[in-house]
Amino acid sequence: MYIAQQSKNGMRPNLGEISKAVNSPEAFSAKIMQKLAKHGVIKSRKGPSGGFFIALSSKTKPIDIVLAIDGDSIYNSCGLGLAECSESHPCPLHDEFVAIRGDLKKMLNNTEIMTLTGKLDSGFTFLKL
Repeated sequence: MYIAQQSKNGMRPNLGEISKAVNSPEAFSAKIMQKLAKHGVIKSRKGPSGGFFIALSSKTKPIDIVLAIDGDSIYNSCGLGLAECSESHPCPLHDEFVAIRGDLKKMLNNTEIMTLTGKLDSGFTFLKL
């Protein structure tokens, strides 16, 4: 979100700026940026005018970020973290978690990151206090 918002403003924040803006350790942020760039979610440019950015025409959705960082396990794994959980052998949360996963997947697939930056620009939402 921060990178998308900065990209809209013509900026390419570097790793230190991103870490500070989202209150995240730099080493952790570096790993996340690496994964996102590897999967094409964001782009990076080296040099004095370099940094991380996302194309203004990007149709990137939160699902793209989740898949790049965590894969699709959120859609397939057990809500309690059990190794075996299925319709025929459900955990106590199984039925409720199936419904929640469906709603989560729908939200992550139907929202574009660049659209969400409008909420940040308007001041209705925030990334950090």
